[in-house]
Amino acid sequence: MSCKRIVVIGPESTGKSTLSEALAKALNTVWVPEYARGYIEALNRPYNEQDLLAIAKGQVAQEDLIAGAANRILVCDTDLYVIKVWSEHKYGRCNSEILKLIAKRKYDLYLLTDIDLPWQYDPQREHEDAAMRRYFHTIYKEICAESGAPFAEINGDYSQRLQQALHAVSTINSY
Repeated sequence: MSCKRIVVIGPESTGKSTLSEALAKALNTVWVPEYARGYIEALNRPYNEQDLLAIAKGQVAQEDLIAGAANRILVCDTDLYVIKVWSEHKYGRCNSEILKLIAKRKYDLYLLTDIDLPWQYDPQREHEDAAMRRYFHTIYKEICAESGAPFAEINGDYSQRLQQALHAVSTINSY
């Protein structure tokens, strides 16, 4: 049985993982954590450009595996566009294999998290500066608008974010 796929997307430290987990719980379904987090944590070195393809493949494999346990909706804490944006920002390009994977993935709804939550330090986060957070938010908003899928901007405290996300989910067809 196929499921609707929802992506929570946005800059660093905007509550994506918290929202993904809470939304999946509220919808009585499963969520896909960000594969990059565990991958990078397991490295005994800083990540490099070649790691991004492995992360992209891992994200896709994890998403497809967990989709089998979904109850009509699968909540994804990120998608491959985040890897593309990161690669282009850090390395000035994106691996063509990642772009091919992006072209094959379709989602039913994007939830774009706003930068209105305070920054929380994490050793994997790189862009605390408010201007950089706005910069990435603008890029993700453009991606959402151009995706062909509906999207909703999510802001406020954690409770407000969950309510906005649940409302957005209720608007997608065949839920």
